Amino acid sequence: MALPRIEAYDLPTRDELPPSRLRWTIDPARAALLIHDMQNHFAWPFAGDSPLQPAIGNIAALRDACRAIGAPVFFSAQTGNQDPRDRGLQRDVWGPGMDGAPESRAIVNALAPGDGDIVLTKWRYSAFQRTPLAEMLAARGRDQLIVTGIYAHIGCLLTAADAFMRDIEPFFVADAVADFSRAHHDRALAYVAELCGRPVVAAEALDALRGPA
Repeated sequence: MALPRIEAYDLPTRDELPPSRLRWTIDPARAALLIHDMQNHFAWPFAGDSPLQPAIGNIAALRDACRAIGAPVFFSAQTGNQDPRDRGLQRDVWGPGMDGAPESRAIVNALAPGDGDIVLTKWRYSAFQRTPLAEMLAARGRDQLIVTGIYAHIGCLLTAADAFMRDIEPFFVADAVADFSRAHHDRALAYVAELCGRPVVAAEALDALRGPA
């Protein structure tokens, strides 16, 4: 299955978030940011500017806020030309995956990793699988994960669920993720809200990270 062409849709607003069973709040001393799979290969299917460009703007603002306070910024990025033994069962769903071209593997320009950011090679939907993400969070005293990136109903959702099962509180930034369609996007938010995390909008996350004016 090839990635579909993704038509424009509006990102969710604060008033459209599903109610969460959880009342967690983002603590700048406990939080880390994950920018999930924001590689050109996954960004190219989006048609036009929406919803990807607004999401990128919100991710960039969250990244800058985290850098300003010393909160860790993690990127997940897949490799190209994966050996079938590493690709595993994902090959049955998506085929061989990303090619080996540097431009395919690169993080989108607006979010290019900087000094101090941590780039993890990702092998499965969840950014925790076969990576040191959990150990690196623990070493930095971080037990909250702010999840952003693409695609909301695939890797972002599974990473949030995986975080929850590791006793790491996931915050799913509804307007800093993007997906195949608004329906896919909304289903991911609903799942997180009901079972494993707290959907928020970027403005709320930024307020928490920046603290009182």
